[in-house]
Amino acid sequence: QARLVESGGGLVQAGDTLSLSCVASGFTFRQWNMGWYHQAPGKERDAVAWINANGNAEYADSVKGRCKISRNNSNNTLFLHIDNIKPEDAGTYFCGQIAHMQAQPKRWGQGTQVTVSL
Repeated sequence: QARLVESGGGLVQAGDTLSLSCVASGFTFRQWNMGWYHQAPGKERDAVAWINANGNAEYADSVKGRCKISRNNSNNTLFLHIDNIKPEDAGTYFCGQIAHMQAQPKRWGQGTQVTVSL
């Protein structure tokens, strides 16, 4: 019954801000660490950011300085904001439920696709 559903993908202008959401259900969201992951076309899936149950965040080098991960435990929602979107940011974004920071998720969402226009 546990589920993660991403939303917010679509066409984003280069230089603009990407805003994504992930709604969790079927588990006690507030007790779990969460993460965002990015998979560019033809590339492997890479971590973007992580946030633990206490709200402490970590970021990948590729997005440091222009990314914020946050969570709202009242409505079981995970957020991702990336400023100054670049063409290489295009691809599919997934949220994940993780037992430990920087570990592989035990559960993935279905993903939301992001296209970057020049």
